[in-house]
Amino acid sequence: MSVMECIEKRRSIRKYANKPLEKEKLEQVLEAGRKAPSARNRQEWKFIAVTDPKLRARMPEACCGQAMVGEAPVDLVVCATKTGIMNCGQESATVDCSIAMSFMMLEATELGLGTCWLGAFDADAVSKLLNLPEDWIPVVVSPLGYPGEEPAARPRKDGAEVVVKME
Repeated sequence: MSVMECIEKRRSIRKYANKPLEKEKLEQVLEAGRKAPSARNRQEWKFIAVTDPKLRARMPEACCGQAMVGEAPVDLVVCATKTGIMNCGQESATVDCSIAMSFMMLEATELGLGTCWLGAFDADAVSKLLNLPEDWIPVVVSPLGYPGEEPAARPRKDGAEVVVKME
């Protein structure tokens, strides 16, 4: 499958099949994140794969009641270990962790797995639940597992609305 095919196929999955995730597939998804680019190649991140059923059962509470994080066999949490403002004015933690999760989501799609980018979660509650070191900042959370649904593609704006060519 090409990268563009993965981009076209990827969906936000909010229901997961009651099926365990193979360790090899989890490792491939995590490896995709590890290979993502980061500001000055510092790789100031940690990728947490929450597989413990007791912790996963408590994740919805830290994620604004989103049941899917308790349903999926794995919850991914991408944390920044340091942050700073890049020369362009953007915070490196947000950018770097977002790129890494995007790579993981595309790899998951290629492997027939589902993910869902969660913007609604309490970072302090996630940190406390997972007993994270004080300097680890949860930036992105996503469930990971076999889809229990096949949602249709969501509409996208026409290219003419979002692409500006400066020729």
